[in-house]
Amino acid sequence: MRGLGGLWADLGDLVLPTDCAGCRQRRPGLRHGVCPQCVAALEALRPRSVRPTPAPAGLPPCVALGPYAGPLREALLAYKEHGRHGLARPLGALLAEVVAAAVGAARPVALVPVPDTAAAARARYGDHLDRLTRHCADRLGRAGWPVRVLRPLRALPRPDSVTLDSAGRAAAAEAAFRARPPRPGSRDGSAAATLVVLDDILTTGATLAAVSRTLTATGRVPAVAAVLAATEKRQQS
Repeated sequence: MRGLGGLWADLGDLVLPTDCAGCRQRRPGLRHGVCPQCVAALEALRPRSVRPTPAPAGLPPCVALGPYAGPLREALLAYKEHGRHGLARPLGALLAEVVAAAVGAARPVALVPVPDTAAAARARYGDHLDRLTRHCADRLGRAGWPVRVLRPLRALPRPDSVTLDSAGRAAAAEAAFRARPPRPGSRDGSAAATLVVLDDILTTGATLAAVSRTLTATGRVPAVAAVLAATEKRQQS
């Protein structure tokens, strides 16, 4: 999937920041959102299977681009927490690589992003994962993949996961999502597609497992989850 396009093509259109999104260093002659050293580090990452230990019930197989560390971690934080929304396109392109590795030759593909709560979306000026998903789908589509984005779930208010331990994450995730009622006579085409759940970071797996269980209850069974980063201490190859 590196043939989908280099990161420089995506990063080159960003408005000049004062520092690199990948290392937060001010570098002389910085002309892109991420410095050459961090671009090289991101391009060196390759998707691999990951699994938290212990894995919560209902968690589908998971594939991540890399550990939640280094330039990948910093770029995600810059995008999510520091308003660097221009990073959505290159990060979405990287997420497309994860999807491609996760599903192999399976076609067509349906992408289901984990939805943000209304409060989180307001704080971040929009649903951050929805933006990534749109760019991910666009990159796959331009590469000839039959792909569509589904939004069958809505997120209910819940505590910020950063403040919770593993047990708290699991409890919060359990009641965090509800299926949207289908529109009368609507057909989303997901029955014939490989269903992929998307998230940005895998930690305990509680959120992805809750999303998967909610989807399964509606008759949509996810084949795999694709994420950009997984917390390193929980990764297994």
